[in-house]
Amino acid sequence: MAAAHGRMSDSADGTGDVKDTEEADRHSSASGPPAFRAAVEALRSSRLRPQVEVEPTPAPQRLAPYAYALEAVVVDGEQELADGRLVLLHDPAGHEAWRGTFRLVTLVRAELEPEMAADPLLPEVCWSWLTGALQARGLGYGEPSGTITRAASHYFGGLAERPAASQIEIRASWTPREGLGGVPDTSAHLASWCDLLAQVAGLPPAGPGDASVVTLPQRRDPQSR
Repeated sequence: MAAAHGRMSDSADGTGDVKDTEEADRHSSASGPPAFRAAVEALRSSRLRPQVEVEPTPAPQRLAPYAYALEAVVVDGEQELADGRLVLLHDPAGHEAWRGTFRLVTLVRAELEPEMAADPLLPEVCWSWLTGALQARGLGYGEPSGTITRAASHYFGGLAERPAASQIEIRASWTPREGLGGVPDTSAHLASWCDLLAQVAGLPPAGPGDASVVTLPQRRDPQSR
């Protein structure tokens, strides 16, 4: 599975970069307070659309007392269309910046057509994909923050035959509203995140869509796996 190769910082809200680590977080899903264990179990038992392949990955160790992470790739046959990482953070004492005890942090990436990447409204549209995915499932959340980055690569010399490539990257975090027993509906938030991944990948919506959210057209040449 292709992982999101960005780096999230050990900042309070998790919107920066996190060092990839080869060892799992010392506070695994088998430990921690009941609310954290319940939130992780909901993630593990979620049923998702088949084009999105999700699996656990080592979680960052310094963002919160407890953390659990997933990585995902959107596939179409043998082609990878987008990839990302979702991290669930938990601090039983609460966090001033979060205004809650849980925080979700994400990194999502996909390749774009160069002309689409040049659209001046692309960052606003990408942010609407995230908020629209949450709103479409009726999820309560607060303190959203993030960045949208687009980058272009041009090839020269021995690589001159390669076409120019453009990439969009969404980094964001938000505080899921807590429900019964102080546990947020992490399964629904994961489903919304997969909706975001599918939109960035150019896949059609799995169900009735939100008319306020712009859908990214299918790319002509998705990268092969």
